[in-house]
Amino acid sequence: MDWYEKLSKYFPIEEMKSKEHMELLLKEKGDVYHKDDGPYHVMMYAEFDSFIFIDYVWVSAKARGQGIGHKLIEKLKEHNKPIILEVEPVDYDDSDTEKRLHFYKREGFKHAQSIGYNRRSLATNEETPMEILYWSPNDESEEVIYEQMRKMYESIHTYKDEQLYGQSYQPVDEVLTFNEDRDSEDILSRLDRNQMK
Repeated sequence: MDWYEKLSKYFPIEEMKSKEHMELLLKEKGDVYHKDDGPYHVMMYAEFDSFIFIDYVWVSAKARGQGIGHKLIEKLKEHNKPIILEVEPVDYDDSDTEKRLHFYKREGFKHAQSIGYNRRSLATNEETPMEILYWSPNDESEEVIYEQMRKMYESIHTYKDEQLYGQSYQPVDEVLTFNEDRDSEDILSRLDRNQMK
């Protein structure tokens, strides 16, 4: 299996970029968009001047519990910039979503509760609400994280979208919102409460 097959077997279709899209990013934005892969892992990420965005992380089920995910995140933390990623809300029918959140919580990530993120998939044409997690070495505010997400969305997610997919993703203002009073529960603290039940 090549790196793309590994990712597309693990991630739902509505979250996947096309292989062509990722290869184009690696080729044309190779100074920003990177692939780190080995027999048991694939990580796609974008590194900007002031932050890092993790696009995809996959660790083989055979190698879970061996600290591969932790080492990948540690390597990024050494760059001393905020690290941002998208996660789907917990789906109790899919234990992986909960495991993933536990992993990021252990790695010191926080839930950006002020940021709303809902993008329509070009593959399924359905709305896909996601939550934003971030790790911040210098205690950046959620507003800073929001601005960084906007930059990433416009330069990575929508890169040449019309050429690649024959249609465009929604403009950033329709997809990302910032509201300090947003009615959103901290999905990471909810994990602990569910464990206590």
